[in-house]
Amino acid sequence: MKIDPAILYWGTPVVLISTLNPDGSANLAPMSSAFWLGHTAVLGLGTSSHTAGNLLRTRECVLNLPSEHQVDAVDRLALTTGANPVNAWKRLAGYHHLSNKFGAAGLEPITSSTVAAPRVAQCPVAMEATLTAVHTTEFHLLTVQIQDVHVHESIRLAGHANRIDPNRWRPLIMSFQSFYGLSEQVHPSRLASIDEEHYRR
Repeated sequence: MKIDPAILYWGTPVVLISTLNPDGSANLAPMSSAFWLGHTAVLGLGTSSHTAGNLLRTRECVLNLPSEHQVDAVDRLALTTGANPVNAWKRLAGYHHLSNKFGAAGLEPITSSTVAAPRVAQCPVAMEATLTAVHTTEFHLLTVQIQDVHVHESIRLAGHANRIDPNRWRPLIMSFQSFYGLSEQVHPSRLASIDEEHYRR
C-alpha cells in the first residue's frame, strides 16, 4: 500500500544538544535526527532552529545521549525554544520561549574539556563536537567531528577501557513522536566477531 507520511521518524536515539547562546548562556534542545559514522556525526536541524543558529555561530556543541531513564527530563523540554521571539511556525505548534533549559529539565550542566558548551551530568554519554561541514536544503545537515567522548562507568564493558556494554546501555529512542526504549538482544550478530579496534582510524 502506498502512503505519504508527513515525517519519516522510523526510530533513532534522542540527543540533547547543548550549545551556547549569543549572551554566553547555555541552551539545551532535544532532537533525534542524528547518526554516526566513525567519529563523525550528521545532524538534521531546521533552518530556523535556535540550536542550529548557535552551532553555526560557535561551531561547537555537545551531543548528550539520555538513557530511557531520563525520558521525563527530555519531555520537559518538548515544545520549548531558546529563540525569543518564537517564530510563527513554532508558535502555532504550541512552542514557548524558555531561557533556562537545564533548570526546567532538572539537569545539571558540567564543564566540557574541549568545547565551551556544557555537558549534561545525568546523561550516560556526552560527545563534545566541532562543526566541520554544512549542507542546507530545506533543512540544515550539519556534520560534526567528535573530539571527546565521556561515559558513565555504569555502561562501560567490563575489562575494556574503551568499549560500551550494549546490554547496559539503554538509549532513549524517538519513533514517530513517541518515546521508546530498547528490548533485549534478539540475536547475536556475526559482526561482533570483528574487534571494535579494527574500526579505529
